[in-house]
Amino acid sequence: MPNAGPLSGIKVLDLTRLAPGPHCTMILGDLGADVIKIEEPGPPTGRRAQQAGAASVRERSQGGFQGSPFNALGRNKKSVGLNLKSPIGKQIFLRLHQRCDVMVEEFRPGVAKRLGINYEALSLRNPRYIHCAITGYGQNGPYRDLVGHDINYIAHAGALSIMGTKGQRPTIPHNLIADYAGGGMHAALGIAAALIARGTTGRGQYVDIAMMDGAMLVLAQAFAAHFWTGKVPRRGETQLDGGAPYYGVYRTSDDKWITIGAMEPWFYANLCRTMELDDFIPHQHNREKHPELRRMLEAKFLTRPRDEWFELLSKTDICAAPMLTLDEVEKNPQVKARNMIVEVDSPAGDKAKQVGISIKLSATPGSIRNLAPELGQHTDEILAELGYGQETIDKWRADGAIK
Repeated sequence: MPNAGPLSGIKVLDLTRLAPGPHCTMILGDLGADVIKIEEPGPPTGRRAQQAGAASVRERSQGGFQGSPFNALGRNKKSVGLNLKSPIGKQIFLRLHQRCDVMVEEFRPGVAKRLGINYEALSLRNPRYIHCAITGYGQNGPYRDLVGHDINYIAHAGALSIMGTKGQRPTIPHNLIADYAGGGMHAALGIAAALIARGTTGRGQYVDIAMMDGAMLVLAQAFAAHFWTGKVPRRGETQLDGGAPYYGVYRTSDDKWITIGAMEPWFYANLCRTMELDDFIPHQHNREKHPELRRMLEAKFLTRPRDEWFELLSKTDICAAPMLTLDEVEKNPQVKARNMIVEVDSPAGDKAKQVGISIKLSATPGSIRNLAPELGQHTDEILAELGYGQETIDKWRADGAIK
């Protein structure tokens, strides 16, 4: 039996659908929270149908991934099919909410109020609950009603402007910065902080998470340097984004890549000595020498395969690492030692691989207790816990209020 985790006993209602919200509730679930996904039953209509159509295209291209036990964002959750627009669905939701500690949603600003499930209304019934809303731009400001995706939020936040090669178009970093770091992780942190505060005040609160805000916080030190110097960093021209030859990526003889991060003088000196470029040791910060050093390093690294370089450099106290593809990461000995790729038993009796628990707690570690549920898989179980009889549940299902 896995350890219950530090958030054991915390009940979370998850009304989210896209990356940041499910990522947030996955983290809470990994740490022991009891997460119940509230999912709309029946065929989608209107804009939801268009979203479902787009999602189905993605699912078909990924082999039905969203409903797969390999879907990490769905793990450690239960699913209830509930139509919040129906009187019965609303009744069930309010009873569920009466018992919850946290509710997470990512509706556009104002939608929760139209549905009657906004913080001001629900906190009257359950003043201890924590309401977390994840949106692109937050609940106030001139952009609050703008639509967007990760690329738009990081563009507004300034993050996109410093990613990429000098003179080239910005590099798009998937949807990692705003969706997952700025949205999901920040939301989980905000909820954890609100739970701690509740232990002192006895009351819950509203957690307003804007992905643009979170992306800016990731850039806190970059902004601090800008405010101090007055200089605006340009892509590919700073020490940390390829502007310096000792902090960069180099192609190797097997057409793979090795990364070098020899920023400190002693690491830089070790790099120059190992690469037989001792003459460059006094010129680490001499920008006039950088183009020549870069050409020399490029030529040197093309003489051996990637893994051979890593074997050599890792033994000479140099900050270096091979650029691994996702299929290679699983075989990495550090990943194995940290148990960061795990196999979990699926309902079909086979194994599903997922990324493991990244937060390592010595006394109350997190765990993967169950894989992603099917829509409505736990409706009967949870409604029975709320005191509803099977005959009533069957009638509501036939009426389309639940699934």
